Amino acid sequence: MTDYQAMYERIRRIMGELTPLTVDCGVCCHGACCKGDDETGMRLFPHEQSPLPVRELPNGVRLVVCDGTCDREERPLACRLFPFFPTVDHKGRVFVEADARALRLCPLLTHSEELVFDKRFFKAVKKVGRLLAKDEECRRFLEETTAEIDTYAAFLGD
Repeated sequence: MTDYQAMYERIRRIMGELTPLTVDCGVCCHGACCKGDDETGMRLFPHEQSPLPVRELPNGVRLVVCDGTCDREERPLACRLFPFFPTVDHKGRVFVEADARALRLCPLLTHSEELVFDKRFFKAVKKVGRLLAKDEECRRFLEETTAEIDTYAAFLGD
């Protein structure tokens, strides 16, 4: 049985204050991804807890609802990874890919040729993905989210 609290504490340590850039990337776009409202949010990972308001959708998805002013230490994992995601292929290998669901929101994805990304961030995301993939429920979540991202990317013609 997985000790989820310990696993997410470890994940927070791995991610630390890393963002895709060597600085807080929210400074560059004025926190475009932190402009939530009561109808939007970031999906929590399986068994992830948050001190921030959580809304459960009818399909069981749990979203952290934020007005953009949260304590960075309390950010859920989805916020720490954004706009990337640890995807899983059919062999269970973990990759770090741009999350196509973020394309309409995040300038890091639309201006990626002009930016220098922090390699430490990507190493940390991959490490987190491998850690999550060791747990059956989290691996299933990664697989389902990977399929969702792939579907979204195909719809956009990416």
